[in-house]
Amino acid sequence: MQFLRRSLVGVFLLAVTLSLFAWAGNTVRLAVQERLNAEPRSFPQRERILSVNVVTVTPRMIEPELTAFGELNSTNTFALRALTGGTVLEVSPNFVDGGRVEMGELLVRIDPRDAQSDRDRLVADLRDAEAEVRDADRALILERDELAAAQAQANLRTQALTRQQDLADRGVGTAAAIETVELALSAANQAVLSRRQSEASAQARLDQAATQLDRARLNLADANRALADTEITAPFGGTMSDVNIAQGLRVTANEQLGELIDKDNLEVSFRLSTAQYARLTGDDGGLMSAPVTVELEAQGLTLTASGQITRESASVGEGQTGRLLFARLDDASGLRAGDFVTIRVTEPALRGVALVPATAIAADDTALVLDAENRLSEVAVELLRRQGNDVIIRAPELDGRLIVAERSPLLGAGIAVQPIDPDAAAVVPEPPEMLTLDPERRARLVAYVEGSRMPPPVKSRIIGQLEQDEVPADVVNDLEARMGT
Repeated sequence: MQFLRRSLVGVFLLAVTLSLFAWAGNTVRLAVQERLNAEPRSFPQRERILSVNVVTVTPRMIEPELTAFGELNSTNTFALRALTGGTVLEVSPNFVDGGRVEMGELLVRIDPRDAQSDRDRLVADLRDAEAEVRDADRALILERDELAAAQAQANLRTQALTRQQDLADRGVGTAAAIETVELALSAANQAVLSRRQSEASAQARLDQAATQLDRARLNLADANRALADTEITAPFGGTMSDVNIAQGLRVTANEQLGELIDKDNLEVSFRLSTAQYARLTGDDGGLMSAPVTVELEAQGLTLTASGQITRESASVGEGQTGRLLFARLDDASGLRAGDFVTIRVTEPALRGVALVPATAIAADDTALVLDAENRLSEVAVELLRRQGNDVIIRAPELDGRLIVAERSPLLGAGIAVQPIDPDAAAVVPEPPEMLTLDPERRARLVAYVEGSRMPPPVKSRIIGQLEQDEVPADVVNDLEARMGT
């Protein structure tokens, strides 16, 4: 009997469980059917409005700047070379890398003994040449005197011949006497001819002596120059570089000993594209003397110098493009030849143009402009220059209007936007209205906050405000609206 009772109880519990499962399943089925058969909920559609940064297009006069990179060079550089060979006897203390020398300062002295000996020998040769000129001059004078005496003798013989011929005509003279006088005259004429030859020889000797004297003087001048070349002086004031000399070394002729650089007279060479070069040319096609600014940045310190363009290279250069320009610097304090610098060239001013962010202009040279209803429309602009993160445009129809400062794929014509002007002055919020609570009202509000379901941090913050002498009016009004008072 006990077994039968327990079996019936188990069957009853199983039936009850199955019934509950069936009831639950039917409830779920009915709920699903009701949800599926219900009409879909409709929400009101609202146009999406995007917030965008805008800028005002303000036409004005702008001087664009070209940015390039170049290298500084000295306009006055001199390679110091040994003009004669020999042993270095003396070197200036300033003749070192980085040494500052003055104009005319003695830098290097080479052993002058060989050059001095050559000069002394040539001085002696010069004295010999001068003595030879004097001897030749005296000999020429004597030869001219002898020629004059021979000519006088010949004249006397001519007169004697004339006299004998007169006697013969009168019948007094004889033929033998005339013949004797003629022979004497012939001998006198021969003597005159001989003296003329001697005079010509004396004149040639004098000319040769004069030539030897000139040659001796030239040789002495060369010797003096060679002697002077043993001392190397600074042709101008500057700084030494690449010094390769020491006392006691032997140098050869034309050997480079160092380089003298005038660091106060610098110029910068830089290369521009052909389009950039065209902007710096005048109406006549010549290069303008545009002002330039040179900058050298080093660990937060910027060295600057100003100048102007002076010339351009005559050729483009093998494997190069554009134009190579040179600008002379006025004051380059702190800069040195060989520095790699940034060059900013000021172009001629552009009128009626505006400077806007580069992100405001699309690749097809269009901008998004806002209308009276803050809807966007595309307007074509003329892109003139790029200035770092900005661009210079010309668009007369955008004068004074707002354009989108930062284009994005979400923006396009016809879209409504909320403009945000980054340059607008910040709006200072007005201070909140404060209330002074009586003790009963304060206690009632505190009791409501403590009994509410607010998070503990919120309760502590609001109770702290309520315990002050003055409480914000919006806090009091909000709590009383919740209390229903």
